[in-house]
Amino acid sequence: MKWSEISIHTTNEAIEPISNILHEAGASGVVIEDPGELLKDREDQFGEIYDLNPEDYPDSGVMVKAYLPVNSFLAETVDGIKQEISNLVSFNIDIGENKVYVSEVNEEDWATAWKKYYNPVKISSTFTIVPTWEEYERVSSDELIIELDPGMAFGTGTHPTTVMCIQALERTVVKGDTVIDVGTGSGVLSIAAALLEASSVYALDLDEVAVKSALENISLNQVEKIVSVSQGNLLSGTSEPVDVIVANILAEVILTFTDDAYSMTKPGGTFITSGIIRQKKDTVKEALKASGFEIDEVMTMEDWVAIIATRPEE
Repeated sequence: MKWSEISIHTTNEAIEPISNILHEAGASGVVIEDPGELLKDREDQFGEIYDLNPEDYPDSGVMVKAYLPVNSFLAETVDGIKQEISNLVSFNIDIGENKVYVSEVNEEDWATAWKKYYNPVKISSTFTIVPTWEEYERVSSDELIIELDPGMAFGTGTHPTTVMCIQALERTVVKGDTVIDVGTGSGVLSIAAALLEASSVYALDLDEVAVKSALENISLNQVEKIVSVSQGNLLSGTSEPVDVIVANILAEVILTFTDDAYSMTKPGGTFITSGIIRQKKDTVKEALKASGFEIDEVMTMEDWVAIIATRPEE
């Protein structure tokens, strides 16, 4: 089968909304080529050392790539992708150069492209994310492993916003907690919460592709008895307040439901938000405080921010 590789030259800020556009257009996953990866000193952090080729990365900005089957509707699909990306400007999202390239690849090359970018990565003192085809042995008895298949959708779980959310969950979730994961995507945050011994996790996503992906990953990690997945818009349909809410989505979306998040968080509970570009940190902080939350911690990684906020005890 022939596949079409769609490459968009854009910015870090636009990675997640463009990835979502590509998923909705039928892509089963995305590849992110970020030159910042070449500069990371992984030995000082939790990651592994990789033999990265600078020629695979743009000189500036980032390249977001996805693969679509070649068919008679491909031209219309690509035109729709271009239009939706251009529309992101109306949401004050910087899309950078916004150059779109299209080329054909064989199915064998497409499969190899995934594995080239995906290796076991230790993202915190507790968690390691491992692709399903890799053999990996625990370094210590208390290490927690999350298995993911990048061919499913919604990334590999190693984007800075996801890493910060998982690190925040480590600091927050205690045995027996109840958790809501808003915009679950691959389900990686729900899986992390379950492995941290939450008693129940409710994973929500508006996208039916995300729901399917999350269900598959949750089954893969054998946490079906703890995590339930449903299709829904933000917190609509939820009724019982929980101990922890985590939302790794765009700042613009977080701003629309901080009041709902406050009402759905138990007194003394925590709201973890990420997907926030550094320039919008203060706007989100002020919205959280206006809804009644207290800011506990602001985490930063590269150009991204995560905020841990608490609903005060009554």
